[in-house]
Amino acid sequence: MAVEVSFCVVNTEQRELLLRCLDAIATERAALPFATEVLVLDNASNDGSAGAARNHPSVTEVIALRQRRGKGENDTALLQRARGRFALLLNEDSELRPGAVAALHAALAERPQAAAAGARLLRPDGTLQASAWRFPTPATALVGALFLHRRLTVQSRGERTRAVDWAQSAALLVRVEAARAIGYFDPAFFVYSDEVDFCKRLRDAGWTTLYVPTAVAVHHEQLSTGAVPERRIVELSRNRDRYMRKHHSPLAAGMVRVLTAWAYALRSLAAVVLPGHSPKRYWRHVTATLRPDRGEGLREAAVEHNRGRRL
Repeated sequence: MAVEVSFCVVNTEQRELLLRCLDAIATERAALPFATEVLVLDNASNDGSAGAARNHPSVTEVIALRQRRGKGENDTALLQRARGRFALLLNEDSELRPGAVAALHAALAERPQAAAAGARLLRPDGTLQASAWRFPTPATALVGALFLHRRLTVQSRGERTRAVDWAQSAALLVRVEAARAIGYFDPAFFVYSDEVDFCKRLRDAGWTTLYVPTAVAVHHEQLSTGAVPERRIVELSRNRDRYMRKHHSPLAAGMVRVLTAWAYALRSLAAVVLPGHSPKRYWRHVTATLRPDRGEGLREAAVEHNRGRRL
């Protein structure tokens, strides 16, 4: 029987979360009326993740990298390896709720011009996490500077499937044919803005992206390391700027830098008096946003990791 959906999981040093992700996938596979496969790409982890994935009964194939690579490049490798008509891109920290895959699959199967469908994401405490947005532009940056982004930029709301600009790749079902047609993910985006660029190029090629609220996944979002996650802030800022320079003018990119920095500066000021917020962290966003060409990000961290593995 031909494979209909390929589960494609990228994991980096998150063995326990990976196992929870795979357990949820096993539950989903048992309920689906079509053939599936599970591909796990381990991103040069040192915590036994690759072995744990190989021993999991739901896994079809494990790709264990010896050198750490970026998210966009890894998602492309899985899309190229996938045998399914559709590929469900998952982070290792995403845990599917029952029925999520069936809902995503139905949304794309019913809409031939839709190339991607994103799930409703929940935090571990059950609160809603934004997962679909308008494409970044000077206008959306201005909305953010006025703190109206939740109303005017976030698109992951409502109870009906709807077309959106872009959806987060933590749980994103992709029509493999469409991904192939646009050349998959751009490897220049090591992590962050990779799915924004992907959905933008799909849109430019005539495809649409959907938000499917009946498909739910818990996103544990293991993204920070320490009080000021320096490298993640740098990587986020540089790839936001890279997206703007790729799809807009230098002037537009500069406007977004200034407006975004202004919003973070106000947050930094407010964090001085608000409990549970870090002025230092917000201020680092300000400096990284204004000078995205400075500092070391996750790409440099991967280079250091790979150098250490060679020693």
